[in-house]
Amino acid sequence: MGYPIGVPSENEDCLYLNVTTRADAKDELPVIVWIHGGSLMYGTGDMYGPERMAAAGAVVVSMNYRLGVMGFLSDPSLKDSGGLGLEDQQAALRWVRANAAAFGGDARNVTIMGQSGGGFAVCGHLASPLSTGLFDWAVVQSAPCATGGSRTRAEAEADSERVIKEVGCETDTAACLREKSAAELLEAYGPFNEPRPVTGTRLLPMAPEKALRTGRFNRVPVLIGVNHDEERGMVLGEELASGKPMQPAAYEPAVRERFGAKTDAVLKRYPLSAFPSAGEALAAVRTDSTWSAPTLDTARLLSKWTPTQVYEFAEADTPWFEGYPEPGFEPRAQHTAELAYLFDMELFEKRTDAQERLAERLIGAWVGFAESGSTDWPSFRDAADKRYVQSLTSGGWKRTEFVKDHHYRFWTNFSWRTTKAASPVLGGAAFVVRKVRCGRRG
Repeated sequence: MGYPIGVPSENEDCLYLNVTTRADAKDELPVIVWIHGGSLMYGTGDMYGPERMAAAGAVVVSMNYRLGVMGFLSDPSLKDSGGLGLEDQQAALRWVRANAAAFGGDARNVTIMGQSGGGFAVCGHLASPLSTGLFDWAVVQSAPCATGGSRTRAEAEADSERVIKEVGCETDTAACLREKSAAELLEAYGPFNEPRPVTGTRLLPMAPEKALRTGRFNRVPVLIGVNHDEERGMVLGEELASGKPMQPAAYEPAVRERFGAKTDAVLKRYPLSAFPSAGEALAAVRTDSTWSAPTLDTARLLSKWTPTQVYEFAEADTPWFEGYPEPGFEPRAQHTAELAYLFDMELFEKRTDAQERLAERLIGAWVGFAESGSTDWPSFRDAADKRYVQSLTSGGWKRTEFVKDHHYRFWTNFSWRTTKAASPVLGGAAFVVRKVRCGRRG
């Protein structure tokens, strides 16, 4: 059973975008440009049904962009390589500025919005001087810019050297690579990489984290958020792949593999006895260290320079993946869970009536942000200099005790940046992925 991230294809003629607008749209609706997730490895723009978002009062544009080896391979012989996928997105944004009015959109009111890999792409556009002036607001979902969004030239070229050697292109590299088929390059690159644009280039002079820390980024209002239980679905995927729940005896070794000498401190903070199962304990550790703490750090960096509002999607009763076996424990607000409410997707089970009502509220909040660059809850850094994070559930929307709930101070003092925490991956390696990669246009 595959993880349905699009239709398998090796067709390199894939750089298209999709525009969805109301039939009665006349002019000056806000434009939302959706950058799909999939670890910058998988996916298509058209698998996210935006009709309800458009009906709520926005022109919604989705796109394809070069992915994986086609979008992020970096070698000195390939001029300006290492970020072609990001450049494809910039080309789409220039098209939107030039053509939005033809679809009833306001070309002066463009929101870029991305989740997971697409969210890290938004981090890249915030940091890229070549994206200056292409958007007015930004939405970052499940993508902590403080810990992701780029690679150094050395990291990228080390990854590329492996591919170049595998396909036999050590000599006359550029010409040789262009002669290889898409299938050969995809096979050499492998299915579970985590590509990122290369820093130190004209496209991305510095890493997003440094750009946000120093204030040298495109300072537009930002809505940024994370899901309360990001890693639950990933652990569940690993359990489904193994055919059995994670055993209690496996918890400590799993934590030790990731945190090494600091494992005892993590186990003391997250004792197995505090959780119903080993899988849920591991998911909590991985969620807080990989997603929650870095997202709050990202919000703190952003809010020093630009209006920033922060949310946590925390709904407990969320749709599971369509056609998959029942999970061993509740997925809750796992990675991607909010997408089941913002878009119509075959990926998820059908929404219940209560879930439909939450979907309407979320879409209303997102479209409202696209209209004005603000939501109806307080900014992250308010007049009293408090850190405000809004909890989004099917109940009342209110401030969440984010710092306490996710042991933020522990992870800050713990220096989580030095651990071997895995990069955030859409769906996790436990799923067999139906591969969709854009090709070598241009």
